[in-house]
Parts: sequence; structure tokens; C-alpha cells
Amino acid sequence: MAIEYGVNLNGEGRAYPHYWELCVGSCHAATILRADVQAQIRRAHREIGFKYLRFHGLLDDDMSVVIKPMMPFSPLRYSFFNIDTIFDFLLDAGMKPFVELGFMPEAYASTDQTTFHYKGFSSMPKKDEDWSNLITALLQHLEERYGEAEVRSWFFEVWNEPNLRFFFDGTMKDYFHLYELTARAIKGVDEKVRVGGPATSNNMWIPEFRAFCEANDVPYDFITTHHYPSDDPLSTAGMNTENEKGHGWGDAPDPATMTPEQIAEMKKMMESFFHRENKNPRDILYRLAKKVKEEAGDYPVYYTEWNAGHYDTSYAAAGVAATLAYNEGLVEGYSYWCISDIFEELGLNGLPFNNEFGLVNVYGVRKPVYRLFEEMHKAGDRRLDVEGFGASRTAEVLPFTDGETVTLFVYNHDIEERDIKAEDVELTLKGEVKSLKVAMIDSKHCNPCGCWEAMGKPEYPTKDQLAAIEYASQLVWENCPAEGSENVLKLRMEPESVAIVKAVLK
Repeated sequence: MAIEYGVNLNGEGRAYPHYWELCVGSCHAATILRADVQAQIRRAHREIGFKYLRFHGLLDDDMSVVIKPMMPFSPLRYSFFNIDTIFDFLLDAGMKPFVELGFMPEAYASTDQTTFHYKGFSSMPKKDEDWSNLITALLQHLEERYGEAEVRSWFFEVWNEPNLRFFFDGTMKDYFHLYELTARAIKGVDEKVRVGGPATSNNMWIPEFRAFCEANDVPYDFITTHHYPSDDPLSTAGMNTENEKGHGWGDAPDPATMTPEQIAEMKKMMESFFHRENKNPRDILYRLAKKVKEEAGDYPVYYTEWNAGHYDTSYAAAGVAATLAYNEGLVEGYSYWCISDIFEELGLNGLPFNNEFGLVNVYGVRKPVYRLFEEMHKAGDRRLDVEGFGASRTAEVLPFTDGETVTLFVYNHDIEERDIKAEDVELTLKGEVKSLKVAMIDSKHCNPCGCWEAMGKPEYPTKDQLAAIEYASQLVWENCPAEGSENVLKLRMEPESVAIVKAVLK
């Protein structure tokens, strides 16, 4: 039996700002110096409307910000040349930086712990004044180069996921101290520049962060955190606490010293960890965002990392549509993680599709979720009501209007495809229309990864193969007859699919 939904196309609707377009993530700063990454960012800004770019490693050694001297006893020196190159590019592209301040330059690091393939140092500074002086010099330089008004329009976020030992070799108290050093240095240059945190994973530390700042008169202008539907909200694995560091990941064992039985057991443990059951409710991101909004009080909330998972397929598109439908009014801005599969956290894999985080693959081919964002950008910024909303647990409708065209996103989604089946949807559109058309995102439509798989998964596609993969990424529109003041569209919604319906009003 079909699920029935109805939409009054002539409704005024309610304001629905495109909060998901505020920002998008990128890998670490040095990759943004690449011409291909810059081209992908420019196109995403143009086609999706992303306004800010956030990325790790602004102060890492591969950015040459704090340069060690060749001769002993000579002073360190700063170079903001590479930072300027990135920020110049962003402004020229029509975007702005959402500045993540981290990681620690090696010359200032108090421990030798590093993170990721590019080895960002993840510790507190050996000396507080070294960090404070660097932040002060950076802010002074930015305002001299770009002007006070421009820099005041940016966001400055302190660190990345300091509650995870992997990213921060310190306690919660250590992070709060680092935040205080940073915020005071920024406000010491210009009290109107926006700074915030705690930039945690998994929606954590927000009440503690606010309590610390308010008890110690430490400035903060906004709240940031991260969430993913695969996160376990109850997990404390690897987490830093108030006075203790998390256990971290530890040193990787050397297979040469392990028995076959030990290797088999290690593989079993790894398989269990990376493929553990996701027991989160379908609306987990909504529930957590609602909690964070309450904890943040009157302060703006920015989720500076989020996504839906299964990045190469229609699953990601359906998950994004569901998330954006549910999180109405809870956040001031989202930053999808991330823009490109040119992504070096574990080294650049380079395969055309490898379930990397990007909206586009290494060759710039636009994935299904990119096409969803692209159409959402074109849609209006008022949301219409839906009769029957929630009639199905997995198949729902998100309609937008600009007064001339109504764009409806029909999605069928559940986390990890746990309890989902194909659904027949009857969508009744009430109102006179000039034209109707529909495009599908599913396993048979807008599926560049499927096209690549059908080729035999070539590791290094030829020019002709890439052209075919890019062609397969496009939306294919089908015109539908428009008759009278009430049109009924019958849609077969496969699991993890999206139907995009465009109705041009008379």
C-alpha cells in the first residue's frame, strides 16, 4: 500500500535558512595549495553556495609557520606566506575561512605525539607565551593584510576534537587553559573578532566549557562541536577527562613479532571495531543537536563537522536530506565533512572510489550527495508543510518554495539501512503548475561509483573512462504531465534513494 503525502504548492511556508551552506570542511591546510583542490572548492562554492571553508593543520610544520633556524641558537621565525596564499585564494573565490587554530608547531610542542599521515603535533605548548605570541602575531598580521572588518567576519575555533586523545595530548583542563590563552590573545588584538570552542567530537564538554569561561571571565562568542550518525553517544573510549588523558590508540603492534594466532585475533578485533552494530535511533543527530542547543543557551551553535556516511553512494544523499529535514531551528551553521577525496589523513589513497569523505572524488567527479546539495542550493528558502509527514518511518518529504518553483525532496533513509525497504509514495501536489519534472538519486540513477564498478574498478581510469563516470554522475530529469489543480505523482522509492521533484507554478 502506497504512503500518501500532500503539499499545498501555493502555501507561503516558513523561513528555512540554508544553514548547511554556511561552511564545508577540507583536509589539512597544505592540500589547499593544490590547484585541483582549489578548483573543486571554487566549483562547490559556485554550485552549492558554501560560504566558509574549515580545515585542519593551519599551523602545522608543512605550512612553515614557525620555522626552525639552520644555525644553533638563532631565533625561530614566523612565516605567514602559505596562510596568506590560502586565505587570498578563499577571498578571491568568494569564500571566507572558518579558522581552526591548530595543530601545535613542532618547535613549541611539549610532547612528540602526532596525528595523521601529515603528523600534526597534538600537544600543549612547552611555554604558554610561545603559543600566545604566535596567535597574537597571526591576528595582527591578518588584520594588517585583510583589514579589521574582514577578519571580524571570520570565525576562529580553537583546536579540533580535544576530547579525543588522538587529537589532543592533554586533559580537559589543559584544553580549557589552551582555549583561554588563545581567546585572550585574539581579543587582545581585536575584541570584536569572534572566537569559540570547544570543537569537540560527539557533542561533548559544552556545559563544562561554558562554566569554565564564565567562572574565569574568558571570552567566547559561539559554540562548536561535531557529530556523526555512527558516533556512540555513550562511548568514553579514548576520551580525555577533566584531569586525565584518554588511553589513545597506543602503538601499533609489529606483525613481524606476532604469531599467526595473534594476527588473526588482531584482525578479528579490528573488524569488530570498524563494523560494529550502529544502535543509534534514526534521528540521532536531531536528538543530539537539540541537546546541544539547550546546553548552548543563547550562544550560536555551529557543527563544524558532520555527515551521513557511505559517502560514494545514494545513501549519503538520503541521509543528508533526512538530517536537514529534522534539524530545523537547532543550529546556526553546519560544515559538511568534507569537500574532496584528495584527503591525506591516512595518506592519499588515490582510487576513484574508496568510501572517502569527499563530496567529489580525487578526479573531481561529483558524488550523489553533491548533486543533492546542488539542487538544495537552487531551491527556495521557505519550507512548506506536508500533510501526512511521518506516515512512514523511513520515506518522507522535504519541500521548499521560492514563490515561483516548489522543489520537493522525497527520501527513503534509515541509519545503516537497518530496517528499510522500498516504498511506494503517492505525492499529491495541490495548485496549478506549468510543468513538473522528477530526477532520481538511487542505485540506477546518478551513480558514478556504480559506473566505475561496472568498468571493473580501474585503479587509474583513462580519460574516456573518466568522462563516462562523470556523465553517470548527472541527474536525469523526466518530465511529468501536469493536469489541473491537483497532480498525483507515484514514486517508487528504493532503499536509500532521493526523488527530486520540481513544480513550476502558474
